[in-house]
This record gives sequence, structure tokens and C-alpha cells, in this order.
Amino acid sequence: MTLSQFDSSSIKVILSSHFQHAMEAAGIPTECSPHIAPSKKAGFGDYQANGAMAAAKKMGQKPREIAQLIIDKLDINHIAEKLEIAGPGFINIHLRNDWLAQQLVHFCQNPTALLKTQHPQTIVVDYSAPNLAKEMHVGHLRSTIIGDALVRLLELQGHSVIRQNHVGDWGTQFGMLLVELENHLQGGEQADLALKDLESFYQQSKKHFDESEAFANKARDYVVKLQSGDETMLELWHAFRDTSLTHSQEIYQKLNVTLTPDDVRGESAYNDDLSILVDELKDKGLAVEDQGATLVFLEELADKDGNPSPVIIQKQGGGYLYATSDLAALRYRANTLKADRLLYFIDARQSLHMQQVFAVARKAQFINNTISLEHHAFGTMMGSDGKPFKTRTGGTIKLADLLDEAIERAEKLVRERSESKGIQLSEDEYKTIGRKVGIGAIKYADLSKTRTNDYIFNWETMLSFEGNTAPYLQYAYTRIQSIFRKAEITPQQISGELVISHADEKSLAIRLLQSVEIIEQISNDAYPHLLCNYLYDVASLYMRFYESCPILKEGVSEAEKNSRLQLCDATATLLKMGLEILGIDVMEKM
Repeated sequence: MTLSQFDSSSIKVILSSHFQHAMEAAGIPTECSPHIAPSKKAGFGDYQANGAMAAAKKMGQKPREIAQLIIDKLDINHIAEKLEIAGPGFINIHLRNDWLAQQLVHFCQNPTALLKTQHPQTIVVDYSAPNLAKEMHVGHLRSTIIGDALVRLLELQGHSVIRQNHVGDWGTQFGMLLVELENHLQGGEQADLALKDLESFYQQSKKHFDESEAFANKARDYVVKLQSGDETMLELWHAFRDTSLTHSQEIYQKLNVTLTPDDVRGESAYNDDLSILVDELKDKGLAVEDQGATLVFLEELADKDGNPSPVIIQKQGGGYLYATSDLAALRYRANTLKADRLLYFIDARQSLHMQQVFAVARKAQFINNTISLEHHAFGTMMGSDGKPFKTRTGGTIKLADLLDEAIERAEKLVRERSESKGIQLSEDEYKTIGRKVGIGAIKYADLSKTRTNDYIFNWETMLSFEGNTAPYLQYAYTRIQSIFRKAEITPQQISGELVISHADEKSLAIRLLQSVEIIEQISNDAYPHLLCNYLYDVASLYMRFYESCPILKEGVSEAEKNSRLQLCDATATLLKMGLEILGIDVMEKM
């Protein structure tokens, strides 16, 4: 391989491939891995191969001798300028600057090419799933934005991704809601006006249900009619469903989430399959009747006393539960949508429920063993008091209100910053930037936390232009754009060679190229905070490079300027791509 050739893979994969071949040539058993990883300490190379110790133990030889055998068989002079054995047998790898420059140039020419998977799959992602009886509230935020970030990332890799918004659009509560809606319509009100405030509408119908026996009886009657397919009830139900979905879609658009009405497949979609599913479980000897209800007992999820875990799939009165509709949805996704992976973004409190659903599906052979079933649980958004985030009066915070407040606060902050720096923007620019910063701040504050943890909601922290926040990263991108405006050149007009000579240039280049490894890791584990931390690292390394490597200052040669502008462009490209995966907009001015 010559220096002009481009290795179309990540640094880690390239090194792993070369080391694996060298280990085989040295007679090391094929099951031994080179264990390539970025070096954690300065001065110990850029990457390390840590597999010699395990191989030596297996072969009964000294680790440093095995390390030398590997080095003797390596042919990576075009990649590494130096290899050295350290400690008990680590191999430190010092990468060549010219090879890194070549990699980065090709990466910038088509930044998504390296991210494409060699093994595309059909992946179904279940996320958001609001209850249509109520307005979306802060409790829906995490599922919606974490799920959407993974959808965007998986699509970028070239997978066929099918979004599934499993909305709560069926069940006994719809009886009282339909009676309430009918009363409003009979009074001459339009459905969309009657349902303008879903939360109030729900509370009003619940109050009538609790206080009026006639209303409650009518509601129960309407549930039976609805479930039996009565045309009048279905017409009312469709009016309620359509208006509720319109509310949700407005939130998705404001939140910059890619869910559309076409992605909605709610509980009602599986209604006709529920009795069939229960009969199948009975026929297979998995479901049994117990005190009038139908259950599946799971020995594999038994408690500490050995009692099997009970899963109710049909209630005593004949009604079905979430487990039943979730099982129907699961087998539809596996058998009709032909999914290879099923990803569920549902909060941690539903962990046992999801384990039960997966276990029943496997046991009943509703799916084949090659399909990956994955519940990616998440923690709770907490208030400053350490309790689930609520209004001051203890009520549920509507998601629409939270987003409006974020935009309002961000616009005010942007105005203050602009005025303090003597920068004047138009009203439209203030509003656009305020919206992008506000929505970005809300999303990033959530996505930057380890998914499985609870986190404290804090306006001041999330809207800060310092630290690991969306405004900081958005501003980093904007600063790079301002450099190109000052230089009076576009990235496409840059000529000359990218030359990496300074240590800070090399650190930045390596970190930029590690995007491939980060994306792959998140694709497998569904932890978007890894991308947030990575982007923050990139922005921080860029600032260090910017301070130590002048670009537009007097005395900088044209060749140096053009080379460093290419590094600027590569950083901006990566920041924009990463933030887009998170569903966060960037801007040219800020």
C-alpha cells in the first residue's frame, strides 16, 4: 500500500487487521486478539496493542518476546512511524502524520462513507409512544429524543430503519373520553376546539365519570361498542385520535424529531390479533386460566423464592393488557416487517414488563432466535429537589410549555450576548437562533447524560455557553464559520496540501478520525452520551489547536494557512454531522 491509498475503515479496524495478520504469521493461535485501543497517556504512542500478554499466557512464553514476534511480522511502515514495546508487553503505536493527513482528506471528501456498515439490517425502533388521552409531557421527552438520535445514527450507517410510534389509542379510558367528546359535539363545538387542551379535556371527562353514574354507565357502554366495531363510536374515536395525533406532531416538529404520522402504529392496530394470540398461547400449553384470568407463568424469571413470574395476557372480564398488545406488536415487527433488531426505548420502570414480553415471545416461538430483542431503558428527569420534574404546584409539565420556555430563555440570552459584544442581528435571526439554541439545549442536556441514569433538570447549566452543552458546541461550529468569512474563502476554494506537523494538529486529526469507532459503539450499545462526550472532546481539542496553531495571523505562510483551514473544515463537518445525529441544528452566525 502506498501513501496515496486510502484505508476505508477506522484506525482501530485498520490496525487490528494488520496486527491480526502479523500474529497469525508469528504462529500465535487465531483466537488471540490484538486488543487495539487508543493510548490513554501522552508519550505512550497514539494507539496500543495489548494482546501480547494474553497470547503469551496461552502459549507459555514471555509477553515481551511475543510482542517482538508480532512487530517482526508487521508491515505497517506506511501507517506507523514507530513501534515500541513498553511495560510487560504493550506495543505502543506512533502513527505517521502524513498517513493521518491522507485519511482526513478522504474523510472530508465524503464524511459519511466511512460510517457505512458492511452488514445493513432492518431495524425497528419503538420510541415516544405518548398516550393520546393526554398531552405529551416531560415524561415523553427521553424516549422521544434518545430514540430519534439512534434512528438518525442507524440510518447514517445505512441500515433500513422503521420507526414505530406505539401510541396509546385504545383501552377502557376511551369510553369516557368519547362520551365527553360527543357531549361537546352535540353542543355545536368542533372536535379540534374541544380537544385544544387535552389535559383539561381528560380531567373534565374523568370528573364527569366519577360524579355521574349515568355518564359512567354510558362510558362503559361506549367501550363495548367501540371494541365491537360500532360505526358511530369508531367515527368519534377517529376524530379524537386524529386531533390528538396533530398535537403530538406539532411537538415533534418543534423538537426537531423525525417521527411522522406514517410512523404511528398504536395499540388499536393490534386489536384484531389479541384473541388469536391468546388462543395460540393456550394451544401451545403456555397460557393457563387462573381465577378467571389467563396467564403465562415464566420459570426463567422466577423470584428469589422460586416462584415463577406471572404475565397476565387476558383479564377476568375478557379485557387485554399491555403485555398482550406488546406481544402482538412484537410479532408483527418480526414477521411482517422482517426486523433483524427490535429496539425499545422505554423507561427503566418497565424493565420487568419488557423482560416478560421478550421471554413469552421467545418461548412461544413468535420470533426466530436470530432476532435481537433490546430494551434500552432510561432514567427519570428530576427537578432540583431530586424528585421527578413537576410544576411548582406538583402538576405534570406539558412538553409544549417546556419547549416554549426553552426558546424564550435562549432568545433572551442570545440577545444579551450579542449586545454585549456589539453585534446586531435582525429580529428573524434572533428568533431562529433562539429556537435552535433553546431546543438544542433541552435535547443535549438529556442526551449528554448516561441513558440509564436519572438527571437533574437545570436551565442555567443547559443554556451555558461553557462546558459540555449544546450552546458551546453550536458556538464552536459558528466560530469556525466566522474564520472562513474573515479569510474570505469557502472550504471548497481551499487549495494546497493538508500537512500535520504540530502535536495539537495530530491530536485533533486522530480524534476526528475516531468518529467511526464512536458511531459503531453507539450503534451497538445505544448510549448517545458517548457521542456528546466525543463532540465535546473534538471542540475542546479544536480550541487548543486554534490557540497554538495560528491560521490568519501575520507571518503564517499561505501553505500553513490553507492546511489549517482544512483542519477547521474537517472539525466543522464533524461537529455538524454529530449534532445532526442528535437532532440539533447548527447556524452560520450566533
